[in-house]
Amino acid sequence: MRPTFITHVAFEALHLPLTEPFAIATGAQLAAENVLVRVTLADGTVGLGEAAPFTAVSGETQASTLAALESVRGVLVGRDARAWRPASEALADGLALAPSARCGVEMALLDALTRHHRVPLHVFFGGAGTALDIDMTVTAGDVAHAVASARAILGRGIDTLKVKVGALEPDADAARLVAIHQEAPKARLFADANGGYDVAEALAFLKELERAEVPLALFEQPVPASDFAGLAEVTRRSKVSVCADESARSAKDVLRLIREGACHGINIKTMKCGMVEAMTMWSLARAAGLELMVGGMVESVLAMSASAHLAAGLGGFTYADLDTPLFIASHPFQGGGQYAGARLTLDPDAPGHGVTPR
Repeated sequence: MRPTFITHVAFEALHLPLTEPFAIATGAQLAAENVLVRVTLADGTVGLGEAAPFTAVSGETQASTLAALESVRGVLVGRDARAWRPASEALADGLALAPSARCGVEMALLDALTRHHRVPLHVFFGGAGTALDIDMTVTAGDVAHAVASARAILGRGIDTLKVKVGALEPDADAARLVAIHQEAPKARLFADANGGYDVAEALAFLKELERAEVPLALFEQPVPASDFAGLAEVTRRSKVSVCADESARSAKDVLRLIREGACHGINIKTMKCGMVEAMTMWSLARAAGLELMVGGMVESVLAMSASAHLAAGLGGFTYADLDTPLFIASHPFQGGGQYAGARLTLDPDAPGHGVTPR
C-alpha cells in the first residue's frame, strides 16, 4: 500500500461560541456549529478540514453536514490522496447539495497530502505570496451598533470595514454607513447586502450614499443569488464596483456572470464550492479581468487559514474578507494564519495549512 492511500476518515461536531451574533440580511448565527474533518493516510499523516454550514446562506446545518459526510466515507477510504482531482469529482457528485461538506473533505485531503510531502499549502496553490490585508465586518444592526463596531474595528488596527446591509430599508442602511463614515472618515467602506435588496432598493441605497458623499469602495451581492439580470442591471448603473457572492457558487456561475456582464468581481468562498472548484473559478475570473475577493462563512482559524493559503498562493486577490476567526470566542486550534491589525500572515514553511489541535 502506498503511504498516501487514505485509510481512515473521521467527522465530529465543532461548537464555536461567538463574541456577538454574526447577523446578515438573511439571518444570524449565534454560534458557529461547524464540523471537523480528519483524513488519515497510510503513513499516519493526518490532514484537518473544517466544514462551516451557514443555514441562512446555503440551507445547510451541522446535522445535515454530518449526514452528508457519512454518505461519502466509502468514496474516500482506499483512494490515493495524490489523485485529488478524481476524488474531488467524486465528491462533487456525492455532495452536490452539501458544498461545505465537500470543502471540509477537500481541505483535509489537500492538507494531508501537502503535510506528507512537507509542502505548505500556499506553495501547492502557486507560491505567489504568504500574506493578505483583510477587512473586518460590521454585522447587521442599528446605527449605534454600527458606530460601536466601527470604533472597535479601528481599535484593532483595521481600516477597511465591510458593512452588512439589506436587513433594513435602503435609507436606514445608508444612515448606518453615513454614521460610520462620520466616525471613521478615512476608513475604506464596503457594503454587503447578501441578496437582501431588489434592484430598485439597491440603486436607492447607492443614491443615498452618493447624496451624503459617503465613498463606497465595493458593493457586494446587492440582489438575490438567482437574479442575474438584476445583478447585471445594478452593475451597469452603479458607479461603485459590484461583487457577486451568492451568485458565484461554481465555475458555471462565473461563466454566466462573465457572459452577462453581471459584475465587476467575484467573492470566492471555498464553503460554497470546495477547494478544487475554487481554483477553476479563480482561473476564469482572472481570464475575464474580474476583481477577486476571498471570503468565507463563519469559520475558525482552520478553514480561514486554508482559504488564506489558497488566495495568497494563487495571488491576484484585491480583497480579503477573512475575519470570522476574530468573532470566535475561543479556538480549539493552534498555528495557521496570524492576525496583526489588518495583516494576515502565513508561516512560509509550515506544511499543509499549519493548523493543529491544541
